[in-house]
Amino acid sequence: MRVVRNYLYNVFYQVFILIIPLITTPYLSRILGPTGIGINSYTNSIIQYFILFGSVGVNLYGNRQIAYVRQDRIKLTRTFYEIYFMRLVTIIIAYMCFIVFVSLVGKFRFYYFAQSISIIAAAFDISWFFMGIENFAVTVLRNFIIKLITLISIFVFVKDSSDLFVYILILSLSLLIGNMTLFPSLRKYVDKLPINELKIWHHFIPSAILFLPQIATQIYLVVNKTMLGAMTSIQAAGFFDQSDKIIKMVLAIVTATGTVMLPHVANAFSRGKIEKTKQYIYVS
Repeated sequence: MRVVRNYLYNVFYQVFILIIPLITTPYLSRILGPTGIGINSYTNSIIQYFILFGSVGVNLYGNRQIAYVRQDRIKLTRTFYEIYFMRLVTIIIAYMCFIVFVSLVGKFRFYYFAQSISIIAAAFDISWFFMGIENFAVTVLRNFIIKLITLISIFVFVKDSSDLFVYILILSLSLLIGNMTLFPSLRKYVDKLPINELKIWHHFIPSAILFLPQIATQIYLVVNKTMLGAMTSIQAAGFFDQSDKIIKMVLAIVTATGTVMLPHVANAFSRGKIEKTKQYIYVS
């Protein structure tokens, strides 16, 4: 029953965050125009590469590892802090690479810095922990509230094409604030642990191994906008981005199954329940 409930939570949220663009698209298309939307789409696609490589597959790896140890509070605490601090370091390295990148490019530098708040937001993303313990309600409720505030902010503060920077800032800050609101809920699941007792880098190689196939599946989602913006025009990237969001609504319903089943299958596997693991895979 918990799996079904988590699946419905996840589907509801995934569809909800894709319905929002359908509400805002007519308004933003009129206010920002193809050029403004294209600049946002193109610069955001570049930022996603830094987030992707800075995260080194932690969303998948961390989800699985937390599911492995969630019955043991001591191991759960240690695993969370080790993976979190490892990701924090890799995100800092990714942001330093971003600074080098911005210093080399001439166009859209102002917008890149507004988008870069999303890289910082990735450092505070601990949704993988709550997915690992199969508490999807916390992340869905938090994200739902933040997205509603974001939606209202867009209509209130974005009034003409000169507000493109404000629009990007609203989107980036909503990610950062949303991620930080999860931390108070951690106290129910993890305890304090001295940093000098942590061994963060023994998670790096297994996380990187899981990360390699993710590169192929994640980059193709954003590389088309990068190529359109670089090889054709910024406007083309904007048109593509808006239409692509409609397609993603259908995809979200399917991919929600994998997100929900991963911690469930991983936990069963870690306890040696091989037949149960197979059953979960076949059912999903």
